[in-house]
Amino acid sequence: MMEDETFTDISGKAISLDCQNHSSLCREFVVSVPKVSIGKVMVYTCCVWLLAYAVFFFTENTAVLSSAIFITLVGMMLHIHFVKVDHETLLVIGSLGIQLSSSYASGRETTTFIEIGKIKDIVINEAIYMHQIIYYLCVLLKDPSEPNAVSRVVPLFQSSKPRLNCLMKVYKSCQEILSKC
Repeated sequence: MMEDETFTDISGKAISLDCQNHSSLCREFVVSVPKVSIGKVMVYTCCVWLLAYAVFFFTENTAVLSSAIFITLVGMMLHIHFVKVDHETLLVIGSLGIQLSSSYASGRETTTFIEIGKIKDIVINEAIYMHQIIYYLCVLLKDPSEPNAVSRVVPLFQSSKPRLNCLMKVYKSCQEILSKC
């Protein structure tokens, strides 16, 4: 179990990191982001509906109000089902591979497994994002035709976007497991 330390994402919002040691060759990392704020949802909904009411006031077309309600509800459903991630999980099993999971606000989950034989390394990479340099953890996959080359880069924690201090903890722990294989 990791000590209680506060972590933030690249925007400065609080996130949490939970590490569970299942064995010396198996660790699970869960990065969680705050739940959907009901206040934020209400503000966006009120803004859209007030704008629709203003248009209705001038046009006297009831279809404007109906479509605003419909678009708002459909938009919220799509957002919580496809965009809003509650937590991302990285399960590292030294002799088997790495499993990546994302749990969405609607309850939907996506899971990807990468076999240990396909993994070249896990590294912290840097990228330019808007007007800043950010760091991200990624898995380098071996090129089947050339063992020393990298065929693909698989970024981890794409939705939560943790800062470097959080990534370093996960990176060191992953390297510890991979060095035993």
